[in-house]
Amino acid sequence: MPIAYQHCSWRKESMLKSLKFTAITLGLMCAAQAMAATDLTVISFGGANKAAQEKAFYAPWEKAGNGKIIAGEYNGEMAKVKTMVDTKSVSWDLVEVESPELARGCDEDMFEELDPKLLGNAADFVPGAITTCGAGFFVWSTVLAYNADKVASAPSGWVDFWDTKKFPGKRGLRKGAKYTLEFALMADGVAPKDVYKVLASKDGQDRAFKKLDELKPNIQWWEAGAQPPQYLASGDVVMSSAYNGRIAAVQKESNLKVVWTGGVYDFDAWAIPKGSKNADAAKKFIAFMLSPEQQKTYSQNIAYGPANTQAVKLLDKETLQNMPTTPENIKDQVQMDVAFWTDNGESLEQRFTAWAAK
Repeated sequence: MPIAYQHCSWRKESMLKSLKFTAITLGLMCAAQAMAATDLTVISFGGANKAAQEKAFYAPWEKAGNGKIIAGEYNGEMAKVKTMVDTKSVSWDLVEVESPELARGCDEDMFEELDPKLLGNAADFVPGAITTCGAGFFVWSTVLAYNADKVASAPSGWVDFWDTKKFPGKRGLRKGAKYTLEFALMADGVAPKDVYKVLASKDGQDRAFKKLDELKPNIQWWEAGAQPPQYLASGDVVMSSAYNGRIAAVQKESNLKVVWTGGVYDFDAWAIPKGSKNADAAKKFIAFMLSPEQQKTYSQNIAYGPANTQAVKLLDKETLQNMPTTPENIKDQVQMDVAFWTDNGESLEQRFTAWAAK
């Protein structure tokens, strides 16, 4: 009997130790998971763009147990970001920015630096997508759009856009120097790849304004992105510069078409405000959003091109027709030169405003 008693006592003690060890192990695992799951405050421009982000990025990230995405919106007010950084009270972990604001934020040390190696294979991204402190996650283009019901034949580029004899009718152009001057030079025979080289000189700028003089009587200006498709659909204009996503959104109920040749493309990017307490997790989230699968899902929900070209291979033919980043669509486009417009934007916009008012 004493032997049996000792045996039971030993087994009981062994089981207790085992249970205690298991509890400790599970506790450590749960603690590790809790530490790994970091909630992130992500600020975007909202609208359909935010809805696409939620489907492609936020929901899958949360489902994988990485933490909650607290999604907010803003109107691009960089002053808010700067104030948070300067006062060391950063509450945003990621913010969506356009290229000029990204460049300014980098120059003013407002954003955390990124290691490109952590974001994927550099060769997979559209040139210009990855910078020192930002990662472009979609590409949009300002392109030539036309109403196929209003023209006898399809225009091939900006030379045709300026040819009001061959293609009678009004033209829509954005009321501003940016993009408009680039298109004027292309209409005057400058190759897309050489546009900023020519526009950098006083002679090149004069040349662009002189070309605009030719078209001025036939121009109907637009200021909001929703206007070009409206003008085209109503027949107010037969061709217009336009944002590609705006045209894609109405193509099912209209006969509006896009000419990609001579388009000017740009990125929206993610940046991490300097001083974010969750910078490491935010960097991992950026890498996740730039993966081919997430990029594919994003482009399936909104007509913006994936910054990761590997995602192009995953998209169906119909979706690819509206993507600025497919090889056939991007080959004759030019990237908007942020440095040029940072240096020359104020003076050229002033000159344009004075010219348009005459």
